[in-house]
Amino acid sequence: MPVGINFDSSGSDIANSLERYMDLVDARQKLVTSNIANADTPGYKTRDLDFRSQFQNLLTGEQPQAIEVAGLKTNNDGNNVSLDREAQLLSENALRFNVASQLMRGQISQLKAAIDEGRSG
Repeated sequence: MPVGINFDSSGSDIANSLERYMDLVDARQKLVTSNIANADTPGYKTRDLDFRSQFQNLLTGEQPQAIEVAGLKTNNDGNNVSLDREAQLLSENALRFNVASQLMRGQISQLKAAIDEGRSG
């Protein structure tokens, strides 16, 4: 059976949403690691994603847009990266990824069970 066939549109909608969610987690991971890499770069401004609004945008087909984070303490060199903040975001991002991965595994298990049931029936 071809891989691209969807039997249950609600299940495929969930899987598509999870895929987009994981894409957003990946985009945020790249931003956070870039912020950390530039922690000593004079004038560098911290960038991030408004996770909730960007997820909604992804669901409608838009690409995530990074924004400069306001309200952070700026050092004498103009850099405003907070390594504590970025470490917290790394932890949060890992948690988001783990939850989404577990949900995706559940979706795959349900699909596999449906396929197996179809073969035996």
